[in-house]
Amino acid sequence: MPMKLHRSIMAGLLFAALSLSILFSNAAFAQDGKDTFGGIEPGKWVLGMRAGFAPLTQQLSGNTSTDVGSLVNFQAMYSLNRWLLVGMMLEWERHAVDRERPYLDLGHQDTVSVLPTVELRPTNFGPISPYLNMSMGVNVNSFGENSRFQISPSNTFAWRLGWGADYMITKQFALNTEMAYKRNDGHATVNGVRNDDWNASSFGFLFGVKLFF
Repeated sequence: MPMKLHRSIMAGLLFAALSLSILFSNAAFAQDGKDTFGGIEPGKWVLGMRAGFAPLTQQLSGNTSTDVGSLVNFQAMYSLNRWLLVGMMLEWERHAVDRERPYLDLGHQDTVSVLPTVELRPTNFGPISPYLNMSMGVNVNSFGENSRFQISPSNTFAWRLGWGADYMITKQFALNTEMAYKRNDGHATVNGVRNDDWNASSFGFLFGVKLFF
């Protein structure tokens, strides 16, 4: 992906996150003229189990193509007060990788992301609890080869920006959906030769459940 386009996407994501935060905050403060900022009780543990899919934001490397990958995410968060949570995410992602010309099935890349996370919950809209979260950690990348090429991607710095909502079925159980951008930009060693053009950054779409206790 060209650098200008990549920067434009990042700027757009940050602007959208800031705009949503301001919107939710204003809605919370305006409701009945009361200070209702905050969408969760203090001292709550939140466990999330989600699955979904993740297309890459760009071509992985020159002359390669990738499928829309599988995505699994586990989350454990603790609410410090009515609007701020801290915790951890563990996310697994897999993409099949092919050489385009001439065609060759190269194998698949697996990514396990370890992500310390902070989350903002501005307000509730009835049973719907919108939120924003941000994570920074590490992407542990590996490659399973199906060909003569020996590929070893580097581990990379992980930066993840997510936004989503919980739909509360009961006080302890909610349905969840979330969308997130995750940075996974590094290099790979292919048959002993370093390739600096190796970018597995992706958009993730998750669906699952959360438990509150």
